[in-house]
Amino acid sequence: MKKINARMVMGFFLFLFGLNVNAQSITKLPPKSIAPYPLEITYFKTTNIIFPSAIVGVDRGSKDVLAQKAKGAANILQLKAARDSFPETNLTVITADGKLNSFVINYTPKPSVLNVSMKERDNKNSIFLSPGLVNKAEVTTYATHALYSKYKGRKVKHRKYGIRFGLNGIFIRDNLMYLRLTITNTSNISYDIDQLRFFIRDQKKAKRTASQEIEITPVHIQNKVTKIDGRSSQTLVVAVPKFTIPDKKYLAIQLFEANGGRHIELSVKNRTIIKAAVLPKLQINRKYTYQ
Repeated sequence: MKKINARMVMGFFLFLFGLNVNAQSITKLPPKSIAPYPLEITYFKTTNIIFPSAIVGVDRGSKDVLAQKAKGAANILQLKAARDSFPETNLTVITADGKLNSFVINYTPKPSVLNVSMKERDNKNSIFLSPGLVNKAEVTTYATHALYSKYKGRKVKHRKYGIRFGLNGIFIRDNLMYLRLTITNTSNISYDIDQLRFFIRDQKKAKRTASQEIEITPVHIQNKVTKIDGRSSQTLVVAVPKFTIPDKKYLAIQLFEANGGRHIELSVKNRTIIKAAVLPKLQINRKYTYQ
């Protein structure tokens, strides 16, 4: 009987030991990861990355990489080296289809490839983000709520050429930020809007200023207007992916007049961004989404 009890006790300890080993092996399993896409860039040539959807966010691992969206093409990112022989770094790009794209960047005097199409790549280099980022019904509902909200917050405004351009409300809900803008035309000449663009810029410009900014692409514009009649005013809400601004940078909001020279820019600092008001949770039909 004692022999049987001894065997049972030994077996029990071996069982516990086995559980402990299995638990340790499970906890040591690496998390799911994505393989970054290797990319080489140079100082004297531009490398173009073509994405299947519009670019909504770019993060550079180093200032040695200059990045900007191609003019007139929201899905093309242009890269160039700020100096030669820089150490290896990385680049992260988020697109409107909900993908995070990862790249490892190295310098070479003569890149073998200057144009890269991500349309033909598989999902090894990208992961899907929350579908709420691009839900049309959700964005429209919250943008409308922000449009009519009585909250004003910290105002940023500028007046020039008889045009008053102002930011009078910043709101946030989940992964999106809603910027409420008012355009007032105090002149008798109508103002035709050509472009409304958003950039994160360095406060102190470098020599190669064209590549020292990152453009933020709007997800949705509520009450989008193309013309401000004389002696009239319009308010709209622009939904963009949430962000904050690093030190020594600012958000530039540019308003361009079509066939005219009345261009206006707002400079928004991070202390204004972080005071965004939280929009209340609303019941929303999620049937329709952006494609």
